[in-house]
Amino acid sequence: MANGSRRVGAAVVLLGALVSCGSGSGTAGPAAPEPSARTAETRSTSPVRLTDAPVPRCRTAGLSAAVGRMDPGAGQRNFPVVLTNVSSRTCTLYGYPGAAFVDAAGGQLGRDPKRTPGDPVTVTLAPGASAWAGLRYSSPGVSGARTATPAALLVTPPDEHDPLKVPWRAGAVPVSGNASSVFLTTLEPGTGP
Repeated sequence: MANGSRRVGAAVVLLGALVSCGSGSGTAGPAAPEPSARTAETRSTSPVRLTDAPVPRCRTAGLSAAVGRMDPGAGQRNFPVVLTNVSSRTCTLYGYPGAAFVDAAGGQLGRDPKRTPGDPVTVTLAPGASAWAGLRYSSPGVSGARTATPAALLVTPPDEHDPLKVPWRAGAVPVSGNASSVFLTTLEPGTGP
């Protein structure tokens, strides 16, 4: 019985030694790091970042608005409405801006612009970068629409409530009657066509 106890004891000691010294490849070596430690090490030394924090959307306070020069064509008046990132952080815009012509007292002239069908894309704006949307309407002299001359164009960034006020210097706009609709396109990178 003493011989049997020694054999079982020796087998337990030998098995324990193999388990504690082995690296899984049959040779002795340092223990492999935990998978999470290896992943963190790879991320910290890799030149490509595998995970990025999401870029926040642009807020009204971090943007400026402007209306570019008119590009007339075939009885139409076309303007780029430009939003520029004036903050120190990168942000995104997606979809359509809001727009409304207003008089000097702030009262809206005409209806809200209609959205031109399009495929919105996310526009990422680094500090100082711009995005634009096209504002289009029929020339009032051609369409016969009733007109008014706005004091400003209010431009509201997508998903925001507070507008940016841009002085309007392009004359009368259609506010009612035939062909009085104003149209907006989705935002694109840049300052215009």
